[in-house]
Amino acid sequence: MKSYIYPTATETAHALIKHLISMMKGEPEKIFYFAFSGGTTPSLMFDIWAHEYREETPWGRMRIYWVDERCVPAEDSESNYGTMRRLLLDEVGMPEEYVFPICGSCRPEAEAKRYSAQACRTVPLWRGFPSFDVILLGAGDDGHTSSIFPGQEHLLSSFQPYEVSMNPYNGQLRIAMTGCMLFSAKRLIFFITGKGKAGVVSDILNSGDTGPAAYVAHHAMNVDIFADSQAAGE
Repeated sequence: MKSYIYPTATETAHALIKHLISMMKGEPEKIFYFAFSGGTTPSLMFDIWAHEYREETPWGRMRIYWVDERCVPAEDSESNYGTMRRLLLDEVGMPEEYVFPICGSCRPEAEAKRYSAQACRTVPLWRGFPSFDVILLGAGDDGHTSSIFPGQEHLLSSFQPYEVSMNPYNGQLRIAMTGCMLFSAKRLIFFITGKGKAGVVSDILNSGDTGPAAYVAHHAMNVDIFADSQAAGE
């Protein structure tokens, strides 16, 4: 596990974008399969990416998927796909055929199965499961990641790539990437900012499997953590 700490959230976002671009430029003939999370921190990155790194990013070699999605229409402000589309994908003119959103307005159980099948059909497989080049994860201050909340650890051992989860604080249903996908990724990157996340970052770096985020970080193949100084704490 490697950690990269920067003074501010903005500087962390810049560093992560540069890291991803450098990764793609290092293999100029390769198509890269990405899975992105939603939330406030990735939104900062999307906005910076669209306005400051548009020209140097090889968009045509990116295939965009999602780690998780709230069960809301794409036009809803809480939609992870809708947010990324508005802040980044539409801004850079990303071709629709390279973008594979989760349908948040579809029936959750059916959509989890459909998206699982789509990932298995379109993403390169490793040991029978889709293997993304990069999965970008966040973490909640309760230690959840990929919409897998504490108490839902059974999703970490699921053999269906995506399943339905529920936010225990408001009852909202979500579609969540499960352990079989998280642990099959070639590289897993946590992007975490803010003082409220310091406990989670500490658990990831220093503690045992104290929550879904820490468990994933400790059991995935290649893990990087990009964090600002507030999240990194001591």
